[in-house]
Amino acid sequence: MATLLADSTDTAVQTPEGAPPQPPLDGDGAPPAPGPQQPSAAAACTNCGAAMAPGQDWCLNCGTAARGSVGGARWRGVAVIALATTLLVLGAAAAGWAALSKHPRRAPVRTTTVAQAVPPAATPPAATPPQTFSTPSTTAPPAISKAPTIPLKAATPTTTAPVPTTPTTPGSEGTAGAGNSNSGGSSGEKQREPILLDTNAASTYNPYDYPASGFGDPSLTIDGDGSTGWTAQVNPATAPKLAEGLLIDLKSPHKLSTAKLITTTPGMNVQVYGSAASTPPSSITDPAWVPISHSLKLHKRHASIGLLKPKRSFRFVVVWISAAPPSAIGTAEAPGHVTIDELELFAPAG
Repeated sequence: MATLLADSTDTAVQTPEGAPPQPPLDGDGAPPAPGPQQPSAAAACTNCGAAMAPGQDWCLNCGTAARGSVGGARWRGVAVIALATTLLVLGAAAAGWAALSKHPRRAPVRTTTVAQAVPPAATPPAATPPQTFSTPSTTAPPAISKAPTIPLKAATPTTTAPVPTTPTTPGSEGTAGAGNSNSGGSSGEKQREPILLDTNAASTYNPYDYPASGFGDPSLTIDGDGSTGWTAQVNPATAPKLAEGLLIDLKSPHKLSTAKLITTTPGMNVQVYGSAASTPPSSITDPAWVPISHSLKLHKRHASIGLLKPKRSFRFVVVWISAAPPSAIGTAEAPGHVTIDELELFAPAG
């Protein structure tokens, strides 16, 4: 036993301070064979060398974790995780920067020269033939050989009892006699149409050659407009006497029954004459003039004069004016005038 202990003491390996104790070697210098588990010797702190009890994880002197303890392995794991996280962050940043700084590649532009083909000579468009429009033919209706006869209701003629009249000499004056009216004719006369006159049928009858400037336009008495008419100037030196009239040429002989006229100078004296001569007589006293009305004074603007001798035919008719109303005399500086605005002649009924 003494020898073994001496050998072991001589052969003991000197371990540096703070190093873990080495297991004793056998006589051949090899470590002893493993045997039953022996309690481990007390460890020392790797930092300050203070003794640490078996199973102690931390140095009670400096707080350093024991070798192989959970605390010693913990900082290594934390360091590995931190390093991996740092590497991932750096990689992500590098990838983002590369993505932002990377420009899309553009394909190189190639210019190719293409030979241009010479266009063919333009061909003039074909002439369009003129369009012709055919006029639809219209078939004329067959001519009617004879117009159908439409029976007309015969107007009932009005009978007027004959009234004896006294012939008057030219220039005589009087009031309206029987058969004459200053306010319109009978209902039968209103239904009849007046004799159609030519546009040049009216003229001024001026047998005593008064100045033509003293008369108006006679055609205005047969134009159908009652607001315009023929005028005859009144000489204040001889007023109220007058000696002129309105002449109507019927162009052919006609039988007459009524004369209607409109005047804006009521109160003048008139008388109607008729002549069957081929030309109008040159004087009102010529026997060729036949009195066909009494000498009468027109009291109203509208007058209907019943004519005498309805069975005789006359070509010329004159409305002779023998006196002017006091309102139409005027003065030497402003002479007055008489008017006939409209004149219509009617044939006998039936």
